[in-house]
Amino acid sequence: MDDMLGPRELAALRASLAAVAPEARWTALDAAVDALAPLSLRARTDLVAEALIGDLGDGYGRVASVFRAALDDPGFSGWQLWPVTETAVTLALRDGSGQAFDDALGLLAELTPRLTSEFAIRRLLVRDLDRALPVVTSWCAHPDPKVRRLASEGTRPYLPWAIRVPELITRPTATLLILDALHDDPDEVVRRSVANHLNDLARHAPDEVVATAARWTETGTPGSAWVVRHGLRTLIKKAHPGALELLGFPPAAVEVTDLRLAEPSVRLPGELAFGAVVTNQGEDDARLAVDYVIHYVKANGALAPKVFKLGTLVLAPGQSRRIAGRHAFRQMTTRRHYAGAHALELQINGTRHGRAAFDVLA
Repeated sequence: MDDMLGPRELAALRASLAAVAPEARWTALDAAVDALAPLSLRARTDLVAEALIGDLGDGYGRVASVFRAALDDPGFSGWQLWPVTETAVTLALRDGSGQAFDDALGLLAELTPRLTSEFAIRRLLVRDLDRALPVVTSWCAHPDPKVRRLASEGTRPYLPWAIRVPELITRPTATLLILDALHDDPDEVVRRSVANHLNDLARHAPDEVVATAARWTETGTPGSAWVVRHGLRTLIKKAHPGALELLGFPPAAVEVTDLRLAEPSVRLPGELAFGAVVTNQGEDDARLAVDYVIHYVKANGALAPKVFKLGTLVLAPGQSRRIAGRHAFRQMTTRRHYAGAHALELQINGTRHGRAAFDVLA
């Protein structure tokens, strides 16, 4: 991923900017090319942004005009634009005026169709969330779906790769106007962003999220239904009663029997196959959200549960059905597996059932 911003991208960036700023000598940008190799993508972005300021100067207005002029070049796009957006924000904040702040927001909206401005906008939100939010909210009516997506994605509380905006966490309702405006957007990419934003909010404001999802459910549109399901996915795994009820999974009288593992141990890398029988002991049909829980061994030897989705089913009164699943154990950058005694449980409509122990072998 680091190579997404490499010498080729910097050469294209230099060409696009040189066409509209012929007086620049590009010594800093040329030097940055030679320094890229050992750096991460984020560090490369910061290095190139510093080089652009070195070559173009630190006056926000002039540099912004150069970037806007470069938009006439279709080649002014892709990962080369991440340092461009960061440069614009750095200079606007350095300028310190409300005019530069507002203009930078507008410039990010102009640039985001070429490459998302969702990372650069975060520093503007940190500086003055109340000034930025009305502008960002106005983008919900923008004709370009990439700008509408920026309104939702750029304000996510836990946007991956991005810096945190503390006020987005301490003020969980601050972005609800944006989500309300976009949850039924005609563009799937925008709706997906709204669902992920809602799921972010669920980490620290679950009750507000369920109330919001309930309002959207009343609209009855297909787009809203998908956004609600996807936006509540973490709360479903955490067995939040309101989320389960909203999606049609109320408490159910079920029995889990014959929970079996195909093997008593898994050698890395490998898979664990498992199965069980689920019976509806209630007097009505039972709509069931079936998940499974892996209790992982951590580095300190303690167990840490993580919930995974298995599926849904409907059982008539007294009906039984055998369910089965497989879980992969492979070392990943996001999860390190440790040898030791693990365990598996089923979770049905938020309630844990059964427990089977197994070993993971290095």
